[in-house]
Amino acid sequence: MGRHGHRNDRALGVDGVTDLVTFGETMLRLSPPRGERLETAREFDVQAGGAESNVAVGAARLGVDAAWISKLPDSPLGRRVVGELRSHGVRIGVAWADPGESRLGTYYLEHGGEPRGTNVIYDRADAAITTVEPTELPTGVFESAARFHTTGITPALSATARETTAELLRLAGDAGVTRSFDLNYRAKLWDSSTARDVYETLFEHVDVLFVPRRDAREVLDREGDAVNIAHGLASDHAFDCVVVTRGREGAVALRDGTVTDQAVFESETFDTIGTGDAFVAGFLAKRLDGGTVRDALEWAAATAALKRTVDGDIPVVTPDEVERVVAGEGGIDR
Repeated sequence: MGRHGHRNDRALGVDGVTDLVTFGETMLRLSPPRGERLETAREFDVQAGGAESNVAVGAARLGVDAAWISKLPDSPLGRRVVGELRSHGVRIGVAWADPGESRLGTYYLEHGGEPRGTNVIYDRADAAITTVEPTELPTGVFESAARFHTTGITPALSATARETTAELLRLAGDAGVTRSFDLNYRAKLWDSSTARDVYETLFEHVDVLFVPRRDAREVLDREGDAVNIAHGLASDHAFDCVVVTRGREGAVALRDGTVTDQAVFESETFDTIGTGDAFVAGFLAKRLDGGTVRDALEWAAATAALKRTVDGDIPVVTPDEVERVVAGEGGIDR
């Protein structure tokens, strides 16, 4: 087959054993220099950013053999995304779309202190990912993968992306792959009622759920504290593990009836975007390395803390840095 729409696993670069496969949209993030406004900026910093690819990069940087599968326009911008992700060690499985019929989504991020706050503007209509179908992707990678991860952002992008998300979760399950799902609700993409209906149809194909306490309450209509929310979700949907994040109050995980609590590691915040993805990356990386849920929560919290010190969506961290944070050894690396 030709380049457009092919699904040859070797040509897509994800042949062989893979620890972690992620699926979702990656955009280009354009940010004016700090202190400048979008309406007056004359230059922008350009970086790749997407929840699932952020997780793949974070995990890869922590020693995981990670792959990201998606659909991109066969254009300089699409290749720009691939180049950046590969530079961090992520293997790529991309279906290339005709650039005359699709585009790469972008988003603009304007950093602002209080009282103005940070502003995000999406420009992602008609992105290539909105037409992605399972037959275009290297689904053979599930035959040797250990874990598959996606988020609640992807099914919000289009009906086709929603169907593909569900099918990939089913295929991964059929292959015996452990599947994780980060709720990652985005009010700018859809309303909470529609999102809840879709999420609940996907939950039967999810083993590990990551959910912010706020979203559990406002989107899933769950009441109580994080522990009650975790128990309720695990009981109703038979998740193997539920991780509820609580912002500055840390996170709790429920697995096999055991609750594990994890506080945050303090950090100086430079950029909060991507912190949740870094948390997931740290958790999955440690679990893939044989760590317990407690170990994984520590690595998740440490990776998230380190991400807050780094500009951009991507968690540019190292295992040594994470281990030092977990050990309480911050400060200057001598």
